[in-house]
Order: sequence, then C-alpha cells, then structure tokens
Amino acid sequence: MSLHLLVPGPFDAISGGYIYDRRMVEGLRALGESVEVVELPGRHPAPDDAAEAGARAALQAVPADARIVIDGLGLPAFLPLAQELAARRAVALIHHPTALEHGADEATRTVLKAKERALFAACARLVCTSPLTARRLPEEFGADGQRIGVVEPGTDDAPRAQGSGGPGCAILSVGTLVPRKGHDVLLRALALLTDLEWTLTIAGDDRRDLPHAHGLRALAEELGVAARVTFAGEVAGPALEALYARADLFALATRWEGYGMAAAEAMARGLPLAITAGGAIAEVVAAGSAIVSPVDDAASLSKGMRRPIFDADLRAEMAEASWQGGQRLPRWTDRAEAFRAELDKAFA
Repeated sequence: MSLHLLVPGPFDAISGGYIYDRRMVEGLRALGESVEVVELPGRHPAPDDAAEAGARAALQAVPADARIVIDGLGLPAFLPLAQELAARRAVALIHHPTALEHGADEATRTVLKAKERALFAACARLVCTSPLTARRLPEEFGADGQRIGVVEPGTDDAPRAQGSGGPGCAILSVGTLVPRKGHDVLLRALALLTDLEWTLTIAGDDRRDLPHAHGLRALAEELGVAARVTFAGEVAGPALEALYARADLFALATRWEGYGMAAAEAMARGLPLAITAGGAIAEVVAAGSAIVSPVDDAASLSKGMRRPIFDADLRAEMAEASWQGGQRLPRWTDRAEAFRAELDKAFA
C-alpha cells in the first residue's frame, strides 16, 4: 500500500517538525515504500475555511487502499472528517499537541484541545516523537494508551564542535522566533550577565511571527545587549553546521518542546547546554551536560549560565558529558524502520 503524508505546506519549511517529516519520508522511500506528500492549504493549526476545504479535498484524493498519516499540525482541520479518518484507519503524527502551543489565546487553545480529543480518538494510531508527549496524551486528551507509539527523532553522525577559540563565550540558540521558544527569557537572562564576555547568535525563522521577531530585537535594544546579539534568521545546511562548530555553549529557554531536536543536534556535536525544562527537552539532555532551569525564570537561567560562561574548564567537562550522551542518541538510519513498524500496528 502507498503511504500519503498530509501536512500543512510548505513542506520545505525549516523547523524540527518539518525536518522530522522530511527525514521520515526519505527513510521510508529508501526502504522501498511509496510515499506521497500532500501539502495542505490554509491556516493551521487553528483552521480557517481554506484549511478545512483543503483537508476534505486531500482526503478525497487519497486512494481508498492507501495508508494515511496526518501531521498533527494539520490534524484539527480534519474534525468534520473524523468518522472517515476512523473508517480509513488514519495515523496521526504528533510532535506535540497544538493545544499546548504557547502564544495562542486561551479560547483558541480550548477549542483546539476539544478537536484534538475527538481526533485522537478517531485515529487508529498516534505516533509521538517523545515519551513525554506519549504520556500526556492519555492524561490530558483521553487518548487510548494502547494505540500510542513513540518514534523519537534521530541525529546524524557529526564532527565534534571546536568552539570559537575566544575571547569570551560564543552562545548559540537555534529555534524559530515564536513565543514558545523563549528567546525573550534568554535575552533577559543574559542581560544580567553583562559583566561577563559573551556573544549570542539566534538562528531561526523570523517570518513566522513578525511582531514577535520585531519585539525580540526591540527587547535586545531595551536591555542594552543588542551589540552582542546576532539575529541570523533562518539558517540550514553548511551555514548551520558552521554555527554549531564555532559555538562554545548552546542555549534554549524554551517553554515547551515535543522533543528538542536542536538540543539533540548540539549534543551530537558535544556542546554544553543551558536550557529550560519545557516539555521533553530536559529528558533528552545527558546528565552533566546541561544547566537546566525552570520555564520562564530568567533569573534562575542567568544564575545557572554564569559559571559555564566564564569557566572554560567547566564547559569542557560539560562538553565531554554532552559528547558521550550525543553518541547514544538515536540515529536517523533506523528511524524509518521504527516508524514503519508503528504504521503496521495501525493495520494489525
């Protein structure tokens, strides 16, 4: 049977979720699977009329004998089609429930949660990208734990980061400029450390939420750290590899991560980390590799980051723990096989 992945367009967007989707498609095709990617139009995850119409058209166009996988970002648009999803044993790929997305108002999140409860019940299987998300779905969304599987993202073999060579500490943060990523908290934390020598590069799409992106630049000015901060925009490929290679410390003050792919990539390169315990990311980092602070607590994060920024010996110890932990992370080479095994369970 062919497999059709239904996902909000554009499929080439740079984010952890889309990278995961693309790597799964590549891996499944390498295993000999026939995979079609269907880009869903309209606004997601709070669907507009175009999104719901696009969902209906996409589902109607999928052959009756095909397996259907719907990326969770686009799943709410399928609520009017829940019975058909159940009949066709559709599978939902859940990076993290959209009702948990920060930045949306409470009314929107309440509506999304009701939709997701109904749709999770309709799908034959839910494939989550972290054990934490898998645990939360029964607790908060009433999903059947027997129909939930986990396929964590992978990492590629990567050279160990060499660092900036000084002077000071070169800090790298990778994440789209949206409220959930907590770049504002990171800026506030670092603004309390202006007695230390550091620079910060934020690599992430600044077009997803333009008001927030402009607000972050204004905040850096207001805090008096703009000269130390580089907003690099969307970075991928060799340019992103170069940023990881020259960094001394990886930092992400996230409010929620369904997994924490950027942190895993940092560990795969042996970078010490400073993070907040937002979602599954705290379960990804290896013991001894990271400073972990509470979500939205700039003062705690600042206090935690102080010593790694000025103490190169401590960074070296953390880097070794990160490198060792990074070598134990799942690799992309076996992720597609694990995903295919989850799909087979939907039709068992």
